[in-house]
Amino acid sequence: MLNLEGGMFTAWKIGAAIRRDSDVAEVLHFDRIRTLFFLNASINTLPALIKKVKAAGKFGLVHLDLMEGIGRDQAGIHFLARLGVDGIITTKPELVRVGQKERLTTVQRLFILDSEALKTSVRAAESVKPDAVEILPATVPAYVVTTLRDALRIPVLAGGLLITEADLRETLQKGVDMISTSRKNLWGVVP
Repeated sequence: MLNLEGGMFTAWKIGAAIRRDSDVAEVLHFDRIRTLFFLNASINTLPALIKKVKAAGKFGLVHLDLMEGIGRDQAGIHFLARLGVDGIITTKPELVRVGQKERLTTVQRLFILDSEALKTSVRAAESVKPDAVEILPATVPAYVVTTLRDALRIPVLAGGLLITEADLRETLQKGVDMISTSRKNLWGVVP
């Protein structure tokens, strides 16, 4: 697990959500972006991509639930740790626990569809204590961010449904620590 004060979620307010391997070469030119979220990674190409990310001095987290070719279990997470990924993203509390045992930064992804989902998400995150949570969609009301921040006292990330700079700025004004976006037009926005 990394010291979160070291910049993974605090140095810059925008992280790049990587959907295609070709996006990595492009995002490495954005000096301010330090955190990459691999959403559709493949075990066949991930090793070379992580090498590039590390060489550029950036952080790489893998969305385990969406990854191709690796088990969503202790052996798979152990392999990712040996590969050098900095952390995992998952909706599954049991995988957060395994990631913590491997000393990876853990981000629990939460889908906030209504007030009941918010309550359930708080309870789930309290039970496993991830390093951060990511809420989807990023367009949730501000009270959702405040509720999570007050209850959990960890970084709150947000992603999904952000298209314009105005969307990005509005979400940041709600108090999120970082936006994850695959929209290349938003990677260079100065918050």
